[in-house]
Amino acid sequence: MGQEMKVIVFALAHEEYGVEVEKVKTIERMQPMTRVPKTPEFVKGVINLRGVVTPVIDLRGRFGFPESEYTDNSRIIIVAVGDIEVGLIVDSANDVIDVDTDHVDDPPDIVGGIKAKYLHGIAKVGDSRLLILLNLQEVLNKSEIVQLENAEE
Repeated sequence: MGQEMKVIVFALAHEEYGVEVEKVKTIERMQPMTRVPKTPEFVKGVINLRGVVTPVIDLRGRFGFPESEYTDNSRIIIVAVGDIEVGLIVDSANDVIDVDTDHVDDPPDIVGGIKAKYLHGIAKVGDSRLLILLNLQEVLNKSEIVQLENAEE
């Protein structure tokens, strides 16, 4: 038996993804964002979350998927990587599950159009569910975050 890790499951473009619970601060409903000039297209802007200005990126755009209209199910998952907090827009945030680390395989080179460097692995959950675990360090790639940090000043 490997270690259990708790992951928050969210949907994006008809696939299920997971991020470790300890990296997630809160899950917010969609809210108005302030656009930031000179940032990549997938950076939707910043929100003021209880006094903290938090950049928000659209994960669909980040991975080069067609962006879609936001719905009542759309959520902003606020994640913390190092000392940076970023909001990730996802199609819906579904549940929290335990994943046995023994059941996490290395990602193939590309999954659902996403390069392996953005992925931590593929987790098997139960008999039929596959969860794509994100590597947040890479998803929130330093150079892009530097742009975001500069944007706040």
